[in-house]
Parts: sequence; structure tokens; C-alpha cells
Amino acid sequence: MDQKVRKAIVGAVRKEPFARALNMELVELEKGHSVVHMTYEPEQMNNIYARAHGGALFALIDEAFETAGQTDGTVAVALNVNVTYVSSPKPGLQLRAEAHRVSQTKKTASYDIKVTDQNGDLIALCQALAFDTGRPIPFL
Repeated sequence: MDQKVRKAIVGAVRKEPFARALNMELVELEKGHSVVHMTYEPEQMNNIYARAHGGALFALIDEAFETAGQTDGTVAVALNVNVTYVSSPKPGLQLRAEAHRVSQTKKTASYDIKVTDQNGDLIALCQALAFDTGRPIPFL
């Protein structure tokens, strides 16, 4: 992948307020692929049932989707995201969202995204579809 694009995406994630609020870290970035880590903190991320809030898990998924989707150097936006929540993570464990582009046309790209905990236990699965606007990423 273009190293200028890679550097721009990594820098943008470091500055992104939402990613910082949830302590997300972009740990891998290649063309059509990314890995994002986040530690599950119950005090901030629990729902009313004292389990991981689906929104917190979705945020992690979306960060991996977002970063993998921008690796061509153009703005890609979500058209559809389908998440299957498999299990609730245990408190304090590091979660890993890994996004892989599985197909691409001139305007759309499909991604598989998997969330696991640091023990390798499956937390969530996702299929997502992005639309490529053709506009260069603004932070490049």
C-alpha cells in the first residue's frame, strides 16, 4: 500500500476523538486490511444488564472497517453493516477487530470483520459493504 496513505490513516486515527475516547489502537494496516485493539472496560462500556454494550463492540468493528476501507486513498463510506454478536467479552480483556476486504468493484467493496478477545474467543462477526466516493481522503 502507498506509505503516504498509510501514514495519513495512522495519524488520523491517533487524533480521532471517538477512537481516543474508547482507547482504540490501530495495530495493523495494509491494503484492504486492518486490525484495531480496544480493552473492554465495563465501567464505560456496559449496558443495563452489566454486559458489553453492543454499541461499544460496534464501534470497534466500525473502526476496523473504516481504516481498512480508506487504504486505497479515497473516502469510502458504509452502505450496510451486519453484525452477529456471539458472546460478551470478559472485563479487562483486550479485544481485536480484524477487517479483510473480500471483494471490490469500481464503486463498492465488501469486508469481513471478526472480533476476538486476547484468548482467541469469538465475540462478534460482521459483513460490511462500503461505497467508494472517489474523493481523496482529506487528511492526506
